[in-house]
Amino acid sequence: MGKVRHSRFDCSPGCSVEAAVGLIDGKWKSVVLFHLLSGTLRFNEIRRHVHNVTPRMLTNQLRELEADGLVERKVYAQVPPKVEYSLSPLGRSMEPILLALKDWGDTNIGLYGKPRATDPREVSDAA
Repeated sequence: MGKVRHSRFDCSPGCSVEAAVGLIDGKWKSVVLFHLLSGTLRFNEIRRHVHNVTPRMLTNQLRELEADGLVERKVYAQVPPKVEYSLSPLGRSMEPILLALKDWGDTNIGLYGKPRATDPREVSDAA
């Protein structure tokens, strides 16, 4: 069973943040959107940029992004089929947000994956 999408927002403080995050809350959505900032890409080109995504997951994420109006999908009537993905104007409007996330990640990525420094007081209390 899929998740319930686009629950009714009660417009309490933070409602607009909840709505915005709800559009890009999939594991790969923001990464896909970031790579589409550079221009139109085909499915396998996106897969090459997003190394660990399965084809099924990428298909689902692209479908949700398209349904939400962030990505446009263009199908060419040819054999073999050719499908291209690009940002819609709404998706393009997220560019400053995606670039800010990238800048923040570049600055802070070193903080993650390392053990935290232990407070000497905690060590003596535990003994």
